[in-house]
Amino acid sequence: MLHSPQLSALPVPVAVASPVGAAWERLAEVFPELRVTELAADEPGPTGGDWVSAAGLAAAGAELDGYLRWDHEQIERDYGRTPRPDVVASFGFHRYAWPACLLITLPWLLVRRVPRYGAGDVYFDRPRYRMTVRAVPFACLPDDPEAGHPLAVVVPDEDALRAEVRDAVAAHLGPLLDGIGPRMRRRGRALWGMVTDEIVEGLAYMGELLGDEARTAAELEALLPGTIKPYVGTPGFRELTGPDGERLPTRDRVSCCLSYTLGAEEICGTCPRLCDSERVARLSAERVPAEGAGGGAARAEEAAAA
Repeated sequence: MLHSPQLSALPVPVAVASPVGAAWERLAEVFPELRVTELAADEPGPTGGDWVSAAGLAAAGAELDGYLRWDHEQIERDYGRTPRPDVVASFGFHRYAWPACLLITLPWLLVRRVPRYGAGDVYFDRPRYRMTVRAVPFACLPDDPEAGHPLAVVVPDEDALRAEVRDAVAAHLGPLLDGIGPRMRRRGRALWGMVTDEIVEGLAYMGELLGDEARTAAELEALLPGTIKPYVGTPGFRELTGPDGERLPTRDRVSCCLSYTLGAEEICGTCPRLCDSERVARLSAERVPAEGAGGGAARAEEAAAA
C-alpha cells in the first residue's frame, strides 16, 4: 500500500458564517491532515506553488500533466519501477476524488447540508493536503435553521437530500472523469464504480474517526443502493469473524485501485480478489476495531501520501 507522510496539523481558517463551516471545523478536529478553507463567492482562488484547480484537471492539459507527474515520480522513487500510465492516472484521480467527495458528503452527514461545487469552485494543494473552496449554493431540509439563507435550496425530505448528494458528486467529478478517464483506460461503468469507492471509503473513514460508524454505514447504504445511475455498485460492507470470534468489518471494492501493480504485497485489503482467510489474517494483525465500516483507513493513508 502507499503510505501517508507525517503531515503537520495546522489551524484551519473557516468562515464562521459559512453554512457548512461546522463540518470543516469537525474535520479539523478528527482529521487535521486535510485542511479546508472557504472563500467568498467572488474571491479569487489560490494560484502558484502546487495549487491545481478542478477545472484545470478536467481540461486534461498542462495542469493535469504536472499533477500526474507527481505520482509518476513518487512511484519511481518509492518502488524503483516505472509505473504504467493508467496506474499513474488512476492514483492521481483517487488522490483528488477521495477528499473532493468529502467536501460534499461530510456536510451532508454532519449538518444535513449539501454544497454543490462546480469545477471552478475547488482548488487542491496535494503536497500540503489543503483544499480551498468557494461559497456555493447548498441543499437543505425545510426545518434547517439556514433554510432562509440566500444560497439555500430547500428540498422536501431525506430522499431528496440524498439525491442532491449524488447529483453534486456527479456534477463535480463528471468533468474530471471526461478529462482523465482516457488516461486511466477506463470508461463508463468502470469510472463510476471508482466514484462509488471514493464516496464510500472517504465517508466510512470519517465515520470511524467520529465514532459513528454504524450510522455512517447505514447512510451510505441508503445513498448508494446500487440501482441509481451513473453510480455502479453498493458500499459492499460485510463482516468476517476473527480467530477469537471477534467481528472484523470489511467491504468489497467495486473497482480496482491498481495497488497490486506496485508488487504482490501491495494488494488492497478490500480487493474482491483477496480471499476471506487472508483478510481475516490482515485485519486481526492490524487489530481493527470490532465496530466499523472498514476499509477507510488504508485509503486515507493513500489519499494523503506524499
